[in-house]
Amino acid sequence: MQTNESAQNLLPNAYAPGILPKGIRSRFVQVNGLRMHVLEAGYETPARSCVLLLHGFPELAYSWRHNMLHLAAQGFHVIAPDQRGFGRTTGWQDGYDVDLQPFGIINLVTDMVVLVNTLGHRRVQAVIGHDTGVQVAAMAALIRPDIFRSLILLSAPFPGVPGFALGVEGLPVAAQDDPIHEKLAALKRPRKHYQLYYTTAEAGPDLSTPPQGIHAFLRASFHYKSADWEGNKPFALKSWTAEELAQMPTYYIMDQDKGMAATVAPFMPDKDNICACTWLTEQELQVFSTEYTRTGFQGGLNWFRCGMNGLNAREMTLYAGRKIDVPTLFLAGCSDWCPYQLPNALEKMSQQVFSDFRGCSFIEGAGHWLQQEQPEKTNALLIRFLAQS
Repeated sequence: MQTNESAQNLLPNAYAPGILPKGIRSRFVQVNGLRMHVLEAGYETPARSCVLLLHGFPELAYSWRHNMLHLAAQGFHVIAPDQRGFGRTTGWQDGYDVDLQPFGIINLVTDMVVLVNTLGHRRVQAVIGHDTGVQVAAMAALIRPDIFRSLILLSAPFPGVPGFALGVEGLPVAAQDDPIHEKLAALKRPRKHYQLYYTTAEAGPDLSTPPQGIHAFLRASFHYKSADWEGNKPFALKSWTAEELAQMPTYYIMDQDKGMAATVAPFMPDKDNICACTWLTEQELQVFSTEYTRTGFQGGLNWFRCGMNGLNAREMTLYAGRKIDVPTLFLAGCSDWCPYQLPNALEKMSQQVFSDFRGCSFIEGAGHWLQQEQPEKTNALLIRFLAQS
């Protein structure tokens, strides 16, 4: 089985000058069998408290470019890695037919524990996760509260670890076996959940070799889930039923006969909208498209497979019933459907999952990519929480 290093024949370098804002550096650290690519700000001054930023999908450490210097200006050593399976981090097995255990939640948390330790920190003032990075951040705070002293979740609620409801074999029921998938397929307009689609062998080639090209695919994907697409007017769903879920946009509840490349293609913004997109310029998008053209998307898709096939649920069973005790804040964009994917997830999160929950804040003018779409508003909320935690 090849690693993504051997498949590329050479190791990627750090970012070239001019890609990152001045004051953010790009380098590599040996972490848990990986050559991990890390962005840092505030590294010039020793003995600073650490803030760890964890990106989602399909993102990179680069997604935090608008936030790192502002946090560093508050006196923090700010660390943003390309996580396992992403970007310029290498050493992970690439492909669909690989051992998924290294992509399981416990090993992803281990990556972060080793990373901050290697960089000289015994504790992290705050771990901040966005999208799929939320689960890693939350589980890090749950498992090692002695290291990760506070938690900020962006976009995706954390509904807590699975309970002790087990299947006939005494194992947690895999999300891919939920009857909801058959019910979505049986709708008059047949549908499928995007996370189930991401577990299929077809998803990797669909995303990695889309007919429109990766750059256009990513532009449409970012636009479709942002506040720039006027159709993003989310609301709370009443129940976990096919009819309720089908009210969400097709980037979450896809048409049964379409892949993701075809799903987002009709939402490609025109040239005027692209030129007006100051939060993700063509030059900035080129960083993402260059990386994913080189690596493909399967590394990130393997995270979803671990979430759907029961691997993560089995690993988290050890912590069933345990609350997260560190101070926690939730932020999301007002135009983001992500907080509503799981009906009642926000209510459960605020009432049952955390013992020191500091509330939810929703940011106007932001969709799913709030730290990129509205960095000033996001930074202000992050800094205020860090000053109080």
